[in-house]
Amino acid sequence: MLDTLLYVAAVLVTVTIPAVYVRRMRTTRKRSADRWSDAVQAGLVEPPSLHPVIDDIRCIGCAACLDACPEGEILGLVDGRAQLVAPTKCIGHGACQAACPMDAVELVFGTATRGVDIPLVQQTFETNVPGVYIAGELGGMGLIRNAVTQGRQAVEHIGRSLNGDSSDALDLVIVGAGPAGLAATLQAVKQGLRFITVEQEEDVGGAVLSYPRQKLVMTQPMEIPLYGAYDRREVSKEELLELWHRILRDTQVTIEFGQRVESIQRFDSQLSVRTTSGQFIARRVLLAIGRRGTPRKLGVPGEVSSKVAYKLLEPEQYRHKRMLVVGGGDSAVEAALALSDQDGTDVALSYRKSVFSRIKEGNRSRLDEAVRQSRIHTLLDSVVQAIEPTRVILTQQGYNIELENDFVLVFAGGHAAAALLAGMGVQVETKHGTR
Repeated sequence: MLDTLLYVAAVLVTVTIPAVYVRRMRTTRKRSADRWSDAVQAGLVEPPSLHPVIDDIRCIGCAACLDACPEGEILGLVDGRAQLVAPTKCIGHGACQAACPMDAVELVFGTATRGVDIPLVQQTFETNVPGVYIAGELGGMGLIRNAVTQGRQAVEHIGRSLNGDSSDALDLVIVGAGPAGLAATLQAVKQGLRFITVEQEEDVGGAVLSYPRQKLVMTQPMEIPLYGAYDRREVSKEELLELWHRILRDTQVTIEFGQRVESIQRFDSQLSVRTTSGQFIARRVLLAIGRRGTPRKLGVPGEVSSKVAYKLLEPEQYRHKRMLVVGGGDSAVEAALALSDQDGTDVALSYRKSVFSRIKEGNRSRLDEAVRQSRIHTLLDSVVQAIEPTRVILTQQGYNIELENDFVLVFAGGHAAAALLAGMGVQVETKHGTR
């Protein structure tokens, strides 16, 4: 009797496990195909920076990379092989590469149609401009743990490169207070350097500040100067920011917030760093900034207000609100479309030109349909004149418009980091799907 039961159990296990696996893979493939179709239709097919490329010959479609991705359904199975199905949401964690049993995943920058400019740096993180160093996202390393490691290592190299100097110049100016800049700041304290850290925003965190609430931002332990090992493997945005704030409080480190770097010039053996608030003379400069640069402001009364933002993080928080999106590029149109999908949200889209000439065809079709359905109201040939607590004042073809409003999102381009590098003469290499 026992042998019979064991036999039946073995048969059930043998039949059930493959059936469950087949059902799961069928569901995964269907969801992946739908997700990829949505991305193609929306024109969202280009990853922003570091991302995986899958070798179709080596890939066996086991879905190990899908399970490893901490961002959810970024990867999928299409035609039996792994593929990026939500490319614009990939931030290059790299967990997929480590999880692949066939070594079929490679992390690369850029694509065949969209190049990514990466500054050329030595192993010491120094650029071709003597005394100027780069670490973190600007150098192509968006992963938090690796950015922290680079920030620490860069300052270690900088410390070894410094000779005795009796001048009043600082040893180092650190630009940026994201993961790389914060690690560099703590390492500079540890090494006793004369330094200052400047940050264009009003808080620490860098690109992490722009992530949605509760977003998983780190999946690997890291070593933080003056703090030690941080062994958590799953950390949300809020937890990481609280960690940085706690470390800065405990170490009593001061960061100069609200200072955007406008230029860096070398003269003799020193560097002049000019910011929106002043000038610093230093022997070394470490750029630990993001790739996206600083959002361009409208320069109108009322813009310095909590109702004005320059990125869209969570469209659902604007449900049942009166929204104005300013801009005519893909970012502005995609933000307006995302807002128009929220229940009860009233969306207006203002653009200073007469046509949306710079957007992808997919976005154009979706926008035309949203306008036809009265989900978005377009204001072409319009310019914002003032932002008030409950309304926005615009001009359109010589006429004044008063628009009842709760929030304003501005997508007017920005001051790119690439311009800063070009002004210094830092050499860059354009990557088209390579490391």
